[in-house]
Amino acid sequence: MPTTTVSERVDELLSGTRPLPIISAGVPVLRQPALPYEGQLAADQLDRLLAAMRETMHSAPGVGLAAPQIGVPLRLAVIEDPAEVADEVREVRGRVPQPYRVLVNPAYEPVGDGRAAFFEGCLSIPGWQAVVSRPDRIRLRGQDETGRELDEEFTGWPARIVQHETDHLDGVLYLDLAETRSLSSAQSVSDYWSQPTPATAAHALGFPLRATSGTDDDGGTGTTAP
Repeated sequence: MPTTTVSERVDELLSGTRPLPIISAGVPVLRQPALPYEGQLAADQLDRLLAAMRETMHSAPGVGLAAPQIGVPLRLAVIEDPAEVADEVREVRGRVPQPYRVLVNPAYEPVGDGRAAFFEGCLSIPGWQAVVSRPDRIRLRGQDETGRELDEEFTGWPARIVQHETDHLDGVLYLDLAETRSLSSAQSVSDYWSQPTPATAAHALGFPLRATSGTDDDGGTGTTAP
């Protein structure tokens, strides 16, 4: 049988229903490193794909979406977070508004030793959240959708979103990094663990908080919050 190219796969997706279907954990594309984006799509095709990804992210709803989550094995992601949260949550988690951004071939590295642990979820693992300790400041390198080089630092919740989505492009899910004893249904998080930090959950569920600054709960990437 003929092999479907990435461009053909994107055309097939864009001709289908909207929002685009989000792939759930267990499908191989989520566990394989995505291909570097090297112009595999025509400019108009890329624009339409990114617009569809943004629409799908909003509809989910989430604050990030990586191309493998819609079955496209390219190093592309979109992020956006209005950060409509309480002041206490904003302060503790560093949950500040993140405008719409496109990440092309992103890579990150920690800046300093600070870490923050918060509940995190994912659009590809619906209905569940777990605490993940991550660097609280990172340096992002890559490009945007126009090919402009990116080299900037992110802190707080925006840094978590960037890490979550970039991990998707490496075939990594947040559960690979999570404290497994913290795994909770979204309903349980809402009922019991909605505090600004996951300290209460850590005590009750018996998991360590591996953080040197901050701690939390919230959903992921696709990030639901992450």
